[in-house]
Amino acid sequence: MIEPVRSLPFGTTRSRVTGQYALITPDTHVWAPLPGWKNAQAVTHISPEMGARFAQYTVVLGGGAASAPVRLEIEHFFYVLSGRIQLTIAGGKRELSEGQFAFIPAGDLYQITTRESAETEVARLALFEKRLHLGPAAPPAHVGDQKSVAAESFQGDPALRLQTLLPVDPCFDMAVNLFTYDPGGHLPQVEVHVMEHGLLMLDGTGIYRLGDEWFPVQRGDVIWMASYCPQWFVAMGKSPAR
Repeated sequence: MIEPVRSLPFGTTRSRVTGQYALITPDTHVWAPLPGWKNAQAVTHISPEMGARFAQYTVVLGGGAASAPVRLEIEHFFYVLSGRIQLTIAGGKRELSEGQFAFIPAGDLYQITTRESAETEVARLALFEKRLHLGPAAPPAHVGDQKSVAAESFQGDPALRLQTLLPVDPCFDMAVNLFTYDPGGHLPQVEVHVMEHGLLMLDGTGIYRLGDEWFPVQRGDVIWMASYCPQWFVAMGKSPAR
């Protein structure tokens, strides 16, 4: 059976950018070298230029890649989407692969590298950067694996499962979670809150309410939600959304 190629009509996109929220879809991605990095390309999805207080990237690393020098006032979180990287921090080196992640506090020296390879893509990362807001104490670096993080039912609904990747502690200046919805699972309410979000659809499909609009979303989409942006989600299709 030959299936037709499905594409958007010429000159159209699902992407939508407003002052309160944005949906950035893969058809609008523009790849560019990541300043200061070696052999790395990135898409900047979310940044202060759109009004956000953080930045979110997708980063593709080739063979022999290396991250930029550390900016002392910026804290980082990265999640390995595919491939393998080497993380050097506090005098030690460890290898991280798909599903593993690291939080690097502002001021800590670290470097991400990849092994030499002729492949154009050795690893892919989801990367967040945020300027440090003063807290009660500087948090330590934190490295983990999503397979080791328990999934808790969200507000008692077993169709919604939340994995909290960073310790719930005031010294951490951000929260990063994996949220899995079974088909038909949905947030119990439209949320309006002070926290802003950067979201990457890892799997599945669904419908997102942002402000007063509803958007179909799928794997690879990125969403920015500003503080107090009304937001709601329902998973659709035959497989979980994550």
